[in-house]
Amino acid sequence: MTVRLYDTQTQTLRDFAPLDPANVTVYVCGPTVQSAPGIHHLRAALAFDLLRRWLTRRYGRVTFVRNVTDIDDKVLLNATEREPWWALAYRMEQEFNRAYAAIGILPPTYEPRATASIPQMQELIARLIDRGHAYAEGGDVYFDVRSWPAYGALTHQSIDAMEPSADSDARGKRDPRDFALWKGAKPDEPADAVWQSPWGPGRPGWHIECSAMSARYLGAEFDIHGGGLDLRFPHHENELAQSAAAGDAFARYWVHNGLVTVGDQKMSKSLGNHLLAGDILAQHDPLVVRYALGAAHYRSNLDLTPASFDEASAALERIRTFQQRAARTLGTATPLVAADLPEAFAAALDDDLGVPQALAVVHETVRAGNAALDAGDRDAAARALVEVGRMTGILGMNPADPQWQNDGDAGQTRALDALVHTMIAQRAQARADRDWAAADRIRDAIAAAGIVLEDSADGTYWSLSDG
Repeated sequence: MTVRLYDTQTQTLRDFAPLDPANVTVYVCGPTVQSAPGIHHLRAALAFDLLRRWLTRRYGRVTFVRNVTDIDDKVLLNATEREPWWALAYRMEQEFNRAYAAIGILPPTYEPRATASIPQMQELIARLIDRGHAYAEGGDVYFDVRSWPAYGALTHQSIDAMEPSADSDARGKRDPRDFALWKGAKPDEPADAVWQSPWGPGRPGWHIECSAMSARYLGAEFDIHGGGLDLRFPHHENELAQSAAAGDAFARYWVHNGLVTVGDQKMSKSLGNHLLAGDILAQHDPLVVRYALGAAHYRSNLDLTPASFDEASAALERIRTFQQRAARTLGTATPLVAADLPEAFAAALDDDLGVPQALAVVHETVRAGNAALDAGDRDAAARALVEVGRMTGILGMNPADPQWQNDGDAGQTRALDALVHTMIAQRAQARADRDWAAADRIRDAIAAAGIVLEDSADGTYWSLSDG
């Protein structure tokens, strides 16, 4: 068993060798909670939820840290007199957590807020100043990019080719590319968004937060640093530079998920194509959203269209229909089978988390299971049922899992079941009366509603059609 991951820094597929095979350590950049989550936030969180689930399967334990940036320029900008920055940040954090939970993303092992690690950030800044890689000027502290020859190592850029850093005022910078580690207090910012420091009152810069929190919760060296592709520069580049310059080994593997596009355009509020997670979850079943966001390879850009959710719904219905049919046919006398994960499924996930290939194995197993049911091969059908449950369970996409059931759905299903069975009974009576015209009308009405009937020796059963 060898897990391989694409390392953004080396731009190669690398065999994954954790520092401690009994405890894989992962740090993922979480949300900056200045506004409600977009669908791209869910896609990013889901990519690392899937990775975490597979690493847990392979190694047994994963310590997974996802931070919350609750102090930032944008958080302060979006605050109002009626809703202070800290109240806005908390409300948005809760919205993110609800959206994550809705699509089955596991809660992190630790979820630190930036405002709870200010002392650790100040200690890291002091180390950088002592080592000659940062300087204080007028209440601000900046990282001196030209003092660190390896700056640009993550994204393979030269300093002179980089754009000036836009994360702070240029008032005290020695080089326009230097970035802020500490931002001096400003008269127009809230007094409660200020902390005392050796360089004067102020607040941390964005980049220093993750370096300090990852070291606090995972140590100076850890296995995987993850985040969206758009965070590579400047955020992750700056994290790597300041942590390495301070003497920390930092992340051993860099893993980035692709972006979400709409109509092949990057999502943007200015383009009017910004899809809010809440709106999508109100329109689609959460499991359908999880499947639609997770079915593409995590490194690819995902172009979302209405068809994306239709295809996900149809795929899940094929799985669900097989599970229901197999459970109905096998009943309580399900044969005892020795079934584990198909080798092709495990191999797909070992190979840079190949979820598309793993799902192909799921659907092939569903097809084989249906064929076994048709042939009356109970052992093969039972084996397929177990395998499908285990595979979709690892992916968090098992339609039979109770987490995807809710009272509203159950009530609607019961009502629909009663109506369909009434029509099935009427059709059976018409056939018994040899009223073939009436039987055909009922059959056509059922088909027009998108319902498929399956006649068997022990009765007639229904399911929703893929179309």
